[in-house]
Amino acid sequence: MANLFWKTPKGVSALLATPFKSEEEFEKIIFESSEVLEDIFLLKRQVRGGAKPGIPDILGLDSDGNICIIELKNTTVDASIIPQVLQYAFWAERNPDSIKSLWLEKEERPDDLEISWDNLQVRIIIIAPSILRSTLGLVNKINYTVDLIELKRWVEGDSQFMLVNKLEEVEKVSKAKPVSGLQHYDEMFYKGHYNSKSAEHFIRYIREVEKLVHSEKWPLETKFNKSYCGFKAGFFNAFGIKWIGSKTFAFFFKLPNKEAERIKKGMTKYETPWKEAVYYIDPTKTKVVDFKPLFEAAFKRLTGD
Repeated sequence: MANLFWKTPKGVSALLATPFKSEEEFEKIIFESSEVLEDIFLLKRQVRGGAKPGIPDILGLDSDGNICIIELKNTTVDASIIPQVLQYAFWAERNPDSIKSLWLEKEERPDDLEISWDNLQVRIIIIAPSILRSTLGLVNKINYTVDLIELKRWVEGDSQFMLVNKLEEVEKVSKAKPVSGLQHYDEMFYKGHYNSKSAEHFIRYIREVEKLVHSEKWPLETKFNKSYCGFKAGFFNAFGIKWIGSKTFAFFFKLPNKEAERIKKGMTKYETPWKEAVYYIDPTKTKVVDFKPLFEAAFKRLTGD
């Protein structure tokens, strides 16, 4: 069993890994700690009803409007889980009205989330304490976006420390097999799906933020998505730029409401479901340098630096 060593001014404490007692506890922790899933708005646990075999553990919608099938296993997972989650994916594609009903039942929904109910895209997320690397081989052969996430826990008193590790396959030198249906997001995509002139400004601001990130030597990765571009440390966003409609876009910072407002007045809105402060961008006026304190605060909050 692995140890986590926690160094504080008072000394070093050795924490033993603390497995989840049951799948029910594992599921409850995930549902009540939505930050672990970053950009997913959780709809419901243990979705029942319909003609589907079995029950998906959790349903959610991500910030790109994809329906998320979240399957949890409190054990080591291998490729045999894929046929099971594919059944849930097929059900979701065929029953958008059932998912829409769950969405409408939620009182506090994200204001900026655009969902194409007539053309729902499915994202599968598998979470377990341990996932065999051979599972990646099968994942790469199916026509869905699949995230494999390992989650381990250490406990110290009332505090819980969770290690989140997203599995990614090392690129091979061999020729990649094209997969239809998996969209590549870049400048051409934005120009085709949003206002063309706005897309040019959107990309310009991304490049300016990248320059800031590089000048500050922040170890963040630029990640393009359907409705936003995030700057990530590992699995989580620190900040980014998101689309608000077809022409308007905005900075977002993963900060508490009061902290963001204290650092810089003029916040456009606070998106509680995503836990992010949003500031609209005016391409004729907005300067990245004016938001540097927010970028810095969001980076430090994510990385602890």
